[in-house]
Amino acid sequence: MNALDTVLYTGKTHTLGGREGHARSDDGQLDIVLSPPGSPRPGTNPEQLFAAGWSACFLGAMGFAARALQVALPADAAVDAEVDLGQNSAGYQLQARLRVHLPGLDASTAQAIIEQAHQTCPYSKATRGNINAQIELG
Repeated sequence: MNALDTVLYTGKTHTLGGREGHARSDDGQLDIVLSPPGSPRPGTNPEQLFAAGWSACFLGAMGFAARALQVALPADAAVDAEVDLGQNSAGYQLQARLRVHLPGLDASTAQAIIEQAHQTCPYSKATRGNINAQIELG
């Protein structure tokens, strides 16, 4: 594992009650009720939070990739993320799908942006080889 040379930001949260609890960031910007997936209770779940985090990070990485390729990232670029919680012989596991929308770009340019973003996005790096993940142009 590679240690960080420079820490750019540290997200800090305090969580009580697990999937039926509450999480709050140290700066108060995140203050959420947690509920199990599919529950009728109000609140979100870790899979939704992971999907939101990865898709936001991936959009940022696509911005860097587009600039490196000297292409304007469309203003309405979007990522639809799905994160599944399931089980297999190894126990509970995650898998994910990212569907990328880059309107107005030709397929080869869009694919180049996606591939470069997948190499640089910290969430993609963290999950690579650890979960089944599909990233495709939508």
